[in-house]
Amino acid sequence: MSLILFAFVVRVRDGLPLSASTDFEHNRELQERKQQLRTISKALARLPDRGTVKGQQLNIYFVSSEGVSYMTVCHCSLPVAKAFCFLEDLRWEFTACFNSTVVALAARPYPFLEFDGTIQKLKQQYNQSGGPALEVTLAEVQEDLRIHPPQVINLDDVELSNGTANGHMEQGPGSGQNQRLEPVTAPGILSLILNIMCASLNVIRGVHLIEYTFQDDYEGIWNVVAFLLAFLCCVFQCHLYLFHSSLKKLKSFTLLSVIILCNLYLFGMRNAWQLSFHISVASLSTVLILTRKLQDRTNDCGV
Repeated sequence: MSLILFAFVVRVRDGLPLSASTDFEHNRELQERKQQLRTISKALARLPDRGTVKGQQLNIYFVSSEGVSYMTVCHCSLPVAKAFCFLEDLRWEFTACFNSTVVALAARPYPFLEFDGTIQKLKQQYNQSGGPALEVTLAEVQEDLRIHPPQVINLDDVELSNGTANGHMEQGPGSGQNQRLEPVTAPGILSLILNIMCASLNVIRGVHLIEYTFQDDYEGIWNVVAFLLAFLCCVFQCHLYLFHSSLKKLKSFTLLSVIILCNLYLFGMRNAWQLSFHISVASLSTVLILTRKLQDRTNDCGV
């Protein structure tokens, strides 16, 4: 029985797949682990250099070095030291074939598929002989793991981290897909620019009024509050457009309502054209927030 089932090489900064072993086994848990590799690869920049993810029968191990992460799915009966020894050998083989410049310039997934042959030979060596040829290497890895044990990674934390950084929405188990917001459109960029402009006008007027409010025994304090509240709502509208959020519809209409009320309260300090401009920008942003949908992104870590 093979103890090392799958190997995966990715770029740390963006999770770009560089190479992977050809997969001849198709059991369900292996496919789940491969999907989890994709999730982990997107968060490598925020994870420690060495870690493990425990499974029922299969575990994930990874080592990151010089901007590249080496990942593997192994049977739980394989000693941890041998799994990391395999990753160290994989790292040496990869760095001997490809320098950091070539890796940094890679623009498409799996640019080094020819490295699969090397991965297969290394897997075969470990699966047939049970470990590396040099026992001293294994002993060194065991000692290093004793001093610096790998961190056990919680996949829920990784998925939450990905969602915060990239606008991903958490998926149910076994869905096999990651979802993220559609790319920002030209109208979306326009609405962001206009929203930033409105926010700037609101905060400038609000800060300017503060000085006169203090001089006039706090008369007009509510005008200051209205300007600053409208400023905050504009900022939150930008955030809501750029990042996925639960209760998006409720938040969108709440922000729009507050902006409208603030501007109506400021009638007299702003003319009708200015009020129309601010309310129109807020309305446009609300429409774009509600129409920016989630898109499915299928996993591509299998070869």
